[in-house]
Amino acid sequence: MAESENQTQQLEEEENVNYKAPAKVSLDELKEKDKEDESLEKYKAQLLGAAKDKIEPPFPDNPANVIVKAMALVVEGRENVELDLTGDLTKLKSITMKEGTSYRIQIQFYVQRDIVAGLRYNHKVSRKGIPVDKNNVMVGSYGPKQEAQSYTTSAEEAPSGMIARGTYTIKSKFTDDDKNVYREWEWKLDIKKDWD
Repeated sequence: MAESENQTQQLEEEENVNYKAPAKVSLDELKEKDKEDESLEKYKAQLLGAAKDKIEPPFPDNPANVIVKAMALVVEGRENVELDLTGDLTKLKSITMKEGTSYRIQIQFYVQRDIVAGLRYNHKVSRKGIPVDKNNVMVGSYGPKQEAQSYTTSAEEAPSGMIARGTYTIKSKFTDDDKNVYREWEWKLDIKKDWD
């Protein structure tokens, strides 16, 4: 198991070798930077939204710049199954899914005080302790807002077939370019022949 973890870490390092995180810039510095560039000003307005004026942090007692609120499993035609990530993460419920179902993962989060660059969602999937899949998704850069923001991954398909049915353990993590880890959680996905 330790060998496969080392291989996974080595692969992650290789994936990131050509990517250089941008230098950290404060909100005030960004507002003043490159004012003569019209397209950049439009991008900043889109990124900052209401933050171009000073906004109060939604969670002033929490020093974190990013607060991960929830994760939802999104399946078309069904109600979203949401996991609350603000409480005790050891008590997350297991999610049941019909084999072969197309689904998306949605992360809901708050950004407060400052812009966060290069948010990423990644997860590692294992079954009976054996790694079977991993995913590292660039979520993007976000400015602070009073309300929750969200990101939804592209569609994936649950495994299917008698051998694929069973319980999968997923270790998820929400990070940024500066390698800040905002939330890590473990959850289980039960793949069954049907929804019940």
